[in-house]
Amino acid sequence: MILALETATKVCSVAFYDGEGTISEKRIEQRGTHSEQLFLFIEELQEEHHFVLSDLDAVLVSEGPGSYTGLRISASAVKGLLFQSEVPLYGINTLASFAMQALKEESSVNTIHSIIDARRVHVYHQKFSVSDKQIHTDDEVEVIPIKALESMVHSDDVIVGTGLQRIDKLAREKARRTFGPEAISATSLIKLYQAGLTKFVNEVDPEAFEPKYYTSNQVN
Repeated sequence: MILALETATKVCSVAFYDGEGTISEKRIEQRGTHSEQLFLFIEELQEEHHFVLSDLDAVLVSEGPGSYTGLRISASAVKGLLFQSEVPLYGINTLASFAMQALKEESSVNTIHSIIDARRVHVYHQKFSVSDKQIHTDDEVEVIPIKALESMVHSDDVIVGTGLQRIDKLAREKARRTFGPEAISATSLIKLYQAGLTKFVNEVDPEAFEPKYYTSNQVN
């Protein structure tokens, strides 16, 4: 059984995998509600599926990049949930989880641009390629100008994430498909973990866990 928390953007999502193939999710897309909704969603899933935290084989948390406040909320939550627990915690690359969902929706894609709206005229960005029905990347997460992203997009590419409305219309129309916040879900964390893509999944100590923040000096 697996519990996954996604709070890196205005989406707050908690997903539960029951160990028998079924994933259930609680989700809201509303800024400023994460601190209220996160524990409520966890409690509702526990009640509906009759599990306690010690039953879990793993807890997954979206580790960033993303909203400082959102990431802090989930980091604090897992520290409390797993205090003196033997349940392992895994940090999941947020942008890789976006790409995983985009691949599910558009299975014949070759290139995926995962983005999160950043300050000024920038986005957090990571480019993924697809082969053997899995995502791969040699790129690191970067904070880049929106104009730079627009110049990268080719006709067969997919863009997924937040801030799509800030991208030039011609660039959006050039892309094969675009997916906005509706594609963001803790379910993708579970799918990425189950795919065994260790490049995007890191076991972490709950007490020492810190999300991967990007500070203002990384935005040029």
